[in-house]
Amino acid sequence: MSFVIRRPFALTSTIKQLPRSISNPLRALHTTPKASTKPNFEPASPITTFAKARNAFGKTLASPRSYTNPAIPTSTGTLAQRLLYGAAIVGGTVVATNAIFNRETRDDGGMAPYERNFLNDTFMHTGLGVGMIGVAAQALHRSGWSFRLMSMNPWVVIGVGLVGSIGSMMATRATDPENYVQKYALWSTFNLAQAAILSPLMFLQPALLARAGLYTVAMMGSIAFVGATAKQEKYLYLGGPLLAGVAIVAVSGFAPLVLPATAARTLMWTERVWLYGGLAVFGGFTLYDTQKILQHARLAERGLVKRDVVNESISLELDFLNIFIRMVQILGMQRSNRR
Repeated sequence: MSFVIRRPFALTSTIKQLPRSISNPLRALHTTPKASTKPNFEPASPITTFAKARNAFGKTLASPRSYTNPAIPTSTGTLAQRLLYGAAIVGGTVVATNAIFNRETRDDGGMAPYERNFLNDTFMHTGLGVGMIGVAAQALHRSGWSFRLMSMNPWVVIGVGLVGSIGSMMATRATDPENYVQKYALWSTFNLAQAAILSPLMFLQPALLARAGLYTVAMMGSIAFVGATAKQEKYLYLGGPLLAGVAIVAVSGFAPLVLPATAARTLMWTERVWLYGGLAVFGGFTLYDTQKILQHARLAERGLVKRDVVNESISLELDFLNIFIRMVQILGMQRSNRR
């Protein structure tokens, strides 16, 4: 299923004005007052002496030698510590997910070599497709395509995006895997269509996109590990419920274009359904697609279907993109709440 890109992903730039320079109020320091011609025979009083001492003490405090509290440096940890921390999170996620959702592992001797090769080739094509989308989105963003896309009518963007994505996806799936040139050409067209829709994400900070990508890889890797080591066809029954869930998520994504702005509470709940419900649905699709890939590997080994890793990688690419978009929005919301 294709996804919907909305305007909240575009970041509007703000210009901060610098404060105006203030002129120095101390002028004519070189001039000295005229000396009084009237002789002063009054003795120095103790009050005047105390006032002079107080002024001298104040100047001493205002001098550069005065004591200031030094800033305490905050240690953020070395790069190795942060990498170990991230690796511990990813590893803990994999172990916890496997312990919760995959208590019964395969009892048929493990994964067969042809299943392993088929799954590895599928994930390799998935990585190539995601990399192609990222490079193409960056190139389109530098060419000014993102500005033109954001100025278009949202309905036009949705219509053209759905036609381009679904059309190229269906054409790729319908092409015979033995026709390599046409197959990979249509697959590249599908990836370029996704890049054209995702190019406005390049307005965001690269650090935020990198974190969202890391979290997406950790989530999909842990769920795919569960699906690969589970019993055969254990999670294939999730196809129907997941299809119903993705329909609800898609309808909630169209809510901001249909509902009026006065329905704030309804829009808030549809936003949550689209964000967190979509995260759960496409996480389930990752589990379902992993087991479906292994099933197709067994059918291809028997000669019942043709071996086609490109078609299998398209499903995982869509899962990755939908999870990645929601990760970006969640991290963006957390950063805005901290300010």
